Amino acid sequence: MSDPNDYTVGWICAVETEFVAAQALLDEEHPGLVSQDPNDNNICALGRIGQHLIVVACLPHWNYGLVSVANVARDMLRTFTNVRFGLMVGIGGRVLTRQDIRLSDVVVSSLD
Repeated sequence: MSDPNDYTVGWICAVETEFVAAQALLDEEHPGLVSQDPNDNNICALGRIGQHLIVVACLPHWNYGLVSVANVARDMLRTFTNVRFGLMVGIGGRVLTRQDIRLSDVVVSSLD
């Protein structure tokens, strides 16, 4: 069983397709947790990419938006207290810009 204190990268996916793709990108998949905070409602995948131990979680089905992302992140940090990097990686449904954005382009954003 995996120790939640070992994981330092949190990866949040908006839809199940992204969650499945994230799991496929792991160099190594890890077994389930030794224990999970009782207030953590996330279903997570655990693994390693390079030297980084990663926890991957997905938004609840049909629950999109900043509130859902915040809830998943909050719950993740309840169990995985050593997560230091949080990523939301996935399909860009809409990018508000005048730039020419195409499939396979990487868009980086922050909520400052």
